[in-house]
Amino acid sequence: MKKVAIIGAGIAGISTAIRLAHKGFEVAVFEANAYAGGKLSSFEREGYRFDAGPSLFTLPHLVDELFELTGKKPNEYFDYVKLPDICHYFWEDTTKLTAWAETERFAKEVEQITGEPAQKILDFLKDSAFKYEVLDGLFLQDSLHKLSTWTSLKALKGYLNLPKLGIFGTMNQANEKLFNNPKIVQLFNRYATYNGSDPYQTPATLNIIPHLEYNIGAFFPKKGMVSITDSLVKLAEDLGVTFNYESKVEEILVTNKKASGIRFSNSSQQHIEKDVDVVVSNMDVTHTYRKLMPTQQHPERLLNQPKSSSGVIFYWGIKQQFAELGLHNIFFSDDYRKEFQTMFNDKTITSDPTVYINITSKLKKDDAPKGCENWFVLINAPANEGQDWDKIIADTRQNVIKKVSRILKVDISDLIVCEEILDPRTIESKTSSAQGALYGNSSNNRYAAFLRHANFSSKIKNLYFVGGSVHPGGGIPLAISSAKIACKYIDA
Repeated sequence: MKKVAIIGAGIAGISTAIRLAHKGFEVAVFEANAYAGGKLSSFEREGYRFDAGPSLFTLPHLVDELFELTGKKPNEYFDYVKLPDICHYFWEDTTKLTAWAETERFAKEVEQITGEPAQKILDFLKDSAFKYEVLDGLFLQDSLHKLSTWTSLKALKGYLNLPKLGIFGTMNQANEKLFNNPKIVQLFNRYATYNGSDPYQTPATLNIIPHLEYNIGAFFPKKGMVSITDSLVKLAEDLGVTFNYESKVEEILVTNKKASGIRFSNSSQQHIEKDVDVVVSNMDVTHTYRKLMPTQQHPERLLNQPKSSSGVIFYWGIKQQFAELGLHNIFFSDDYRKEFQTMFNDKTITSDPTVYINITSKLKKDDAPKGCENWFVLINAPANEGQDWDKIIADTRQNVIKKVSRILKVDISDLIVCEEILDPRTIESKTSSAQGALYGNSSNNRYAAFLRHANFSSKIKNLYFVGGSVHPGGGIPLAISSAKIACKYIDA
């Protein structure tokens, strides 16, 4: 049996372990933390349970596929429901809008509340589906770093539809051209943040993202987002994968330009895992090179690209329930353009940020005490470049409390009974994400898809890369896709 060492038990590392174990490889995963999942983990405080990281679940078939691949029934490990309402939107002028999963209903509500014609919403979502159909097979299922990808029939379809894919203009330009109401432009511009980008810079190609929510659906795992991690770890272990926790990999061993093993520390002792046939890094690609292979040649042009946004997250136990809130909620800023300029140019958080609140106790009642709610409060933030984060966090906390209190017409400051905070510094330290960026390199230019590292090394044999910092990008679906792409070449 060929031996595989996987660095990091993030969702991409676990997915890679499952695929390779199913193929008959002997797989060992090495994780620096005491738990699996990376960003996709959870914790409890004073009777409140919080999913620590990703809160939106789309493309569930990618998770199901891992069970089905191995001959297992997904619902024996993992179960989820489709959401009837995707998100609740709030503006300072008292405008409220519910994004219903049923597209006709959503379009009618948009027209009724904002005056934006329903047909424009339906046309936008149809175009989003078209972009996804053209780009899915090309960008999300194959490596962009292989000639065969560019000479395939999928690529030909892309070439023929190039003017329709939005690569020549920004997301905001496309949305302003289609919609008259600035609130609807803002609503769909928001999807740039799904990969940490600026809608005023990122290409309109990213308008494929709403397709995932509206045309396919948004879902909720019945046991919380962390159950994605828990169920996949259980599947991997059933296939014979070994997980080594609190085992920090400190070096990838390279012999004659071939990855041959790893050096890791466990309980303050050094260990060598040698005679390894394949090494897969689920660690951020920048840290993989800088920290684990400091003497090897580095792809400087890729590693030095500007990073995506990060986030400041407040985990609040709230001693009250709010009927007007759902699982996913957005409180928009009044000046969206300024918000992104402040984040990407000034490297700080505006005084009027857009606030995202996820409340899993809406669907999973035991996530909070009776009559209470668990709030996951996310504010988009710049990557860590040495800012005074203590001051930024303190100011942002007060601004968020004031903003949410104004819109809900309730002073929430007295309702917060417990609090934990995650910021770009702790994101970087806990997940080895370079500068705390949530999605690796920024996508704030039309060439961003080509400025991600390949899922394999062209310089070091038997070294592969998975996760949100490499192709095809960040987020649960793309991380799982990165594992599928890498395993295709490992298997070959």
